[in-house]
Amino acid sequence: MKIEDSKPLNIRDWNPEDRPREKLLLKGTNALSDAELLAILIGSGTANLSAVEVSKKVLLQGNNNINLLAKLSVKDLMRVKGIGEAKAITIIAALELGRRRKESDSEDKPRITTSKDAFDQLKSDMMDLPHEEFWVLLLNRAHRVTKKKRISEGGVAGTVADPKIIYKLALEELASGVVVAHNHPSGNLQPSQSDIELTKKLKEAGRFLEIQLLDHLIITGHKYFSFADEGII
Repeated sequence: MKIEDSKPLNIRDWNPEDRPREKLLLKGTNALSDAELLAILIGSGTANLSAVEVSKKVLLQGNNNINLLAKLSVKDLMRVKGIGEAKAITIIAALELGRRRKESDSEDKPRITTSKDAFDQLKSDMMDLPHEEFWVLLLNRAHRVTKKKRISEGGVAGTVADPKIIYKLALEELASGVVVAHNHPSGNLQPSQSDIELTKKLKEAGRFLEIQLLDHLIITGHKYFSFADEGII
């Protein structure tokens, strides 16, 4: 007896609650995975793959990261079986709308034009800490803060800041620039040799990735030291 390979169900054959469009109507956009949202955009799959399965393959082109997917070209997307030029253009247009929405939202976010602007964004998080912490501000092309995040925390004498972690976060957020900062619980505003060497590493890594290191602040209480202001960045 010959056993035929089973084929995936067409989306029309799914339970209504599992169909992306119907699921969106019933449960809202938050209930859908990235693949299901993409499936709505592309509309159909192939003879052997559903639209959702094709969408999963599309997401793999960007390592399942929407921000990385947005960097791909029409030709990149067309490498996925089931994605022709029209579908690739639709995906790119949707991702561009998302980018513009995010950029529009960021107009209400603080703009960093001086070291004092950066200090004002970070001082409440850092000035009274009994231990060292390392923070980063991610900025868009207009130098508006899109994200503020603590990278690491340590003891009284120091903390570790890994450039790979900092720029991984910057790439994921499509940042154009970064400001980094750490505190000195001792009250000493002067940078150590390791602070200077780390700043050089961050600057070089940023130059390679085309993400500018705009400043490195050392914060102690209500005072700060700026590498940019001192001309050593």
